[in-house]
Amino acid sequence: MIPCVGCQKDHFRYVEVFPFSGINRVLVYKIPERESVKRVDRGSLVKIPLVRRTALGLVLKVDVDTDVPVAKIRPIQEALYDLPVLTDELIILAEWLRSYYGASMESVFEAMIPAALRNGMSAKELTYVIIKETLSEEAYLALRKKAPKQAELYDFLRYQKAPVEKGKALKRLGIGPSSCDSLVKRGIIDESKNEVARVAYDDLLAQAEQVELVNPQLTEGQTDAVKDICASLDDKKFQPHLLHGVTGSGKTEVYLQAILKAVEEGGSVIFLVSEVALTPQTVGRLRARLQAKGIDVVVWHSHLSEGERYDAWMAMLRGEARVVVGARSAIFAPMKDLRLIIVDEEHEPAYKQTEMPRYHGRDVAVYRAKLCEAVCVLGSATPSLESLNNVAKRGYKLNVLKERVDDRKLPLVHIVDMKRELLHAKGQVLISRMLMEKMRDRLERGEQSILFLNRRGYLNSMLCPDCGFVMQCPQCSVTLTYHRTDERLRCHMCGHDQKTVSNCPSCRSDKVRWRGSGTQRVEEIVQKAMPKARIIRMDADTMSKKNLFREILADFRKGKIDILVGTQMIAKGLDFPNVTLVGLIDADISLHMQDFRAGERTFQLVVQVSGRAGRGDLAGEVVIQSYAPASAPIQYARRGDFEGFLAEEMEMRREYHYPPFRNIIRHVFRSKNKEKLIYYIDQWAKLVEKHLGNEVELRGPAPAPLEKLKNYYRYHLWFFTGNVSRSMPKLLELRSKFATDNDIMDVFDTDPIDLS
Repeated sequence: MIPCVGCQKDHFRYVEVFPFSGINRVLVYKIPERESVKRVDRGSLVKIPLVRRTALGLVLKVDVDTDVPVAKIRPIQEALYDLPVLTDELIILAEWLRSYYGASMESVFEAMIPAALRNGMSAKELTYVIIKETLSEEAYLALRKKAPKQAELYDFLRYQKAPVEKGKALKRLGIGPSSCDSLVKRGIIDESKNEVARVAYDDLLAQAEQVELVNPQLTEGQTDAVKDICASLDDKKFQPHLLHGVTGSGKTEVYLQAILKAVEEGGSVIFLVSEVALTPQTVGRLRARLQAKGIDVVVWHSHLSEGERYDAWMAMLRGEARVVVGARSAIFAPMKDLRLIIVDEEHEPAYKQTEMPRYHGRDVAVYRAKLCEAVCVLGSATPSLESLNNVAKRGYKLNVLKERVDDRKLPLVHIVDMKRELLHAKGQVLISRMLMEKMRDRLERGEQSILFLNRRGYLNSMLCPDCGFVMQCPQCSVTLTYHRTDERLRCHMCGHDQKTVSNCPSCRSDKVRWRGSGTQRVEEIVQKAMPKARIIRMDADTMSKKNLFREILADFRKGKIDILVGTQMIAKGLDFPNVTLVGLIDADISLHMQDFRAGERTFQLVVQVSGRAGRGDLAGEVVIQSYAPASAPIQYARRGDFEGFLAEEMEMRREYHYPPFRNIIRHVFRSKNKEKLIYYIDQWAKLVEKHLGNEVELRGPAPAPLEKLKNYYRYHLWFFTGNVSRSMPKLLELRSKFATDNDIMDVFDTDPIDLS
């Protein structure tokens, strides 16, 4: 047995394990002498006996003292891997996530540890074969006579200078594995196994953009930003930077210079992007530059296969990968000696997780950088008000890039008043005359266009003019969207799907009308107007196939596509030099949200989408179609007046005490029984007011904007607080003492982004 460190009760070592079983507390186990569990350490993933079953667990402490009777302490059954799957730093981060976001520890660990590891996946191995013993002429002839298939394999292998993959060799020759096995048993062929890494985007270096491997000439703004960030890296202390650069100002080059500095000094880097669609472009750029210096870049996001995720995680754990690029979950990458974290497009709502634990990738990045004394760079052309406020209040350093690289001009912006367009067209119009004319002009000149509409589908709602009936989802309080490709009505919230209708289900009238338009409708209109144009649509309906978005964006870059129509996945970050026209079909959509951030999101969206135009040598133009062209966010965005928008928006937030001046904790209750739901949320509100009324301002309860979702009614409360770290533990403690029926479910959402 292994001697106990600081433990006198017996010779076993004792560990605290958190089981993945819904218990939500640690249990004590002992480490037996078996080889499969001797290497257990803090962060190890283990199998443990739990009542009458086996469960998965994570070791949180080793060599602990315990008051549990020895006879009741059971041994760990197995350690899944030789290395701990989480570092000490990540375990500390997990505890902060639990406390700040009000999440269960199990949900936090499941968010951190990939399912591939929790399922016990192992490395992929391939078997290789090579001739071990050369046969004499007599022995060879005997083999050909008795076992011609074995002789055929022997003939093939004796002309190979290096080991050959067994499966490919047998398939090529049409020979079964038994022939090979016989030769191995006789010592004529030698077999060996080698691990094969499943590398995501391993083809991107060959397909990467034509990026020079030498450092380009930096602008004055880029030079100052690089010097400032590198100085922070030299200090080896926690320091957040906000890199505020106009679209096309070269933020990626600043990131690259900082990455090189961090890696060359022995550190590692996490690079977060807001959308999976941006990952191939970013990976291509980084690999083109970094792999020439022997620096491996791995990819991390939800679209990878389980094998790719397993191999990437192991490469990071072992310190083989020094740079990881990925979506928000990449913030949990187990990087060794983490020195730099980059959050590109830090303002994007996509960094907020919509399921437990409801963390914000940007904020977790800053906290993780603080834990490991690293530098965190937040970059955006339209920074969030929270990050800008942190420059003034929390010591973030501000680095500003005011001009585009190579003195490229910002695009010329036109605003089309769609109310006037409707009067001219004498009916519904989706694409204005100006936008259509400019698209035709680009097509004739061999240039490319992007059309953005943040609403997928063909038509958005069915209305009966006779009785006023609107076709709604039977499970959610939203209208169904018509998809013309398969003549179906779908709910984009719960996935409900049904056949389209030609008569009103309520009064049987045949005068049903369809309102609104989505990307599918835009695609059809443009294709009819320009039949020779090569048009592709990118949205959640068309991107079901793995890597399809990569293929489309690669074709668009090569000029195989003239017009790209899409939703938010094409709205930011993408860099296509031949795109000279961008059209925003309905810039008002985000203005009408029941959200205090509606103005900010509209401003950010218009600026970001506009920034896709004119990024090469050709000048760009932007056409913004709006039914509210005089609205402040659209006018500020048209002028590129960030300071003006910031001053007006901040004043509004200050007046109503909204973030960034206070934090919000949203508490959502749901149940299929509406009356019971209202009763319990009312009782909970009274309890909070009684015990925490001096610390948090409570607003509500009220029906959620999306009152019914997947057959559940939803009500919510808002808690305004100046200190989440102080208020959330008190709310959690109070909630643990508040009894409800089993059919009442609730969830806390700290710093919510989606208020529906």
